[in-house]
Amino acid sequence: MQSGSAAEHSAREATEATEAHGGQPDGRALAPAPALPYAAVASVLGALYFLYSWVQYDRFRTPSWDLGIFEQSVRAYAELRAPIVDIKGPGFLILGDHFSPVTALLAPLYWVWSSPLALLLAQAVLFAASAVVVGRTAQQVLGSRAAGIGLTVAYGLSWGLQEAVKSDFHEIAFAVPLLALTCRALLLGRWTAAVAWSAPLVLVKEDMGLTVAMVGAVLLVKGQKRLGAALAAFGTVFFALTVLVLIPAASRVGQYDYWAKIEKSGDGADVSFLDSVVGAFQHGEKWEMVLFLVGVTGFLCLRSPLTLLVLPTLAWRFLSHDPNHWGMFWHYNAILMPVVFLALVDAVRAVRTSPRPWLVAYGKVVVPVVTAIAIVHAMDMPLRELLRAETYRTDARTLDARRAVAAVPEGTSVETNVTLMAHLTGDHTVYWVGGAQGVSPDYLALDLASGWSQPVTDPVGLASQLHPEARYAVSAQAGQFVVLRRQ
Repeated sequence: MQSGSAAEHSAREATEATEAHGGQPDGRALAPAPALPYAAVASVLGALYFLYSWVQYDRFRTPSWDLGIFEQSVRAYAELRAPIVDIKGPGFLILGDHFSPVTALLAPLYWVWSSPLALLLAQAVLFAASAVVVGRTAQQVLGSRAAGIGLTVAYGLSWGLQEAVKSDFHEIAFAVPLLALTCRALLLGRWTAAVAWSAPLVLVKEDMGLTVAMVGAVLLVKGQKRLGAALAAFGTVFFALTVLVLIPAASRVGQYDYWAKIEKSGDGADVSFLDSVVGAFQHGEKWEMVLFLVGVTGFLCLRSPLTLLVLPTLAWRFLSHDPNHWGMFWHYNAILMPVVFLALVDAVRAVRTSPRPWLVAYGKVVVPVVTAIAIVHAMDMPLRELLRAETYRTDARTLDARRAVAAVPEGTSVETNVTLMAHLTGDHTVYWVGGAQGVSPDYLALDLASGWSQPVTDPVGLASQLHPEARYAVSAQAGQFVVLRRQ
């Protein structure tokens, strides 16, 4: 009978052989999984994502200004103009805010369908495509179609993706399938493919350079020293180039504004980097997010080196003093989902040769358990709204919002808040309320009750405060929405 250390050594050798051959411990290649079953499941998931997004948009429930921002940016690319986003300020070049040139790839879609809904459809398709990658990889690595389909469903219903769908469109929609493909390549021992899929991440958002560097670190762990070191250096250098050179060059203020999320407290006071590090671990929302992140895989993802890829994203979010970055909401967790689910696949494969019987047994049941938990948890997540009849009803507020939009003539300039913003960007020059300094827009279209603003009781007075050089009068009112025209 083998000793514990000898058994563990044999297990490590078997796992290394598996990784080196991209297949079973005996060196046999893994059979590719058929795409059709996963494409069918992913099509249903994508339809649910887009249906939720469409209903939210159509009912004027947009949660932030981001959809309007990306609509202006992609529309500019489609018209072969610089990505000027007036919502961020008159003439604002969006590459001076976040470095996401990848969104230019959506320009051809706008030539066919010029609407914010086109962005929401693209995101739904990209998320669904990543589910195909996760499911097929699970079947190919674990040798079980049931496991593959189960993880496709669990991943597709995961809280990170659902919250991203609820948050409307963001550039991270491109990172999700790229990370899924990167992790797939790492699992199958396709090292060059891992580099090829991860390198474009630097064009998705400035912080992704550090994630690319971490892919290089995983390659080092896998024994690919030269390739890993080169990729780690590329990711690190590109991150520094982006935040220290490219973004400041495009920014009006000549710097990367988001350093302030680490250097400033919530009330605007200066905070040292050491204090930010010490304070990073003090808020329960952060730890709740981490608990759910690893818990969604039955905690088994922690046994895979792929989990290292979540560290850069978690690091900047922990250091940030902005509570929006801490918890389970918004879109920030979507890019972590393909990583932890494919780390789970890696771990299930690895524990099959564990000398610990309880761990082997756990590895055999963890996939159905994770799938069941994901389905139950989904009943308390955004997509559950699709099961409620009231979700599809057109209420009085929606009708009032449509009247307000119709009251702003096409081709005019308008200053507005979140509720109406994405509905006006298509055929108007749109500014954010309070962000149109030096400009007197033709119209103000206000949601008096909400839209990231304090309730407005005197819209004419607000217009005079924002633009003392001009005079505005109410031209239309519908419920909580008021449209003012410059006299």
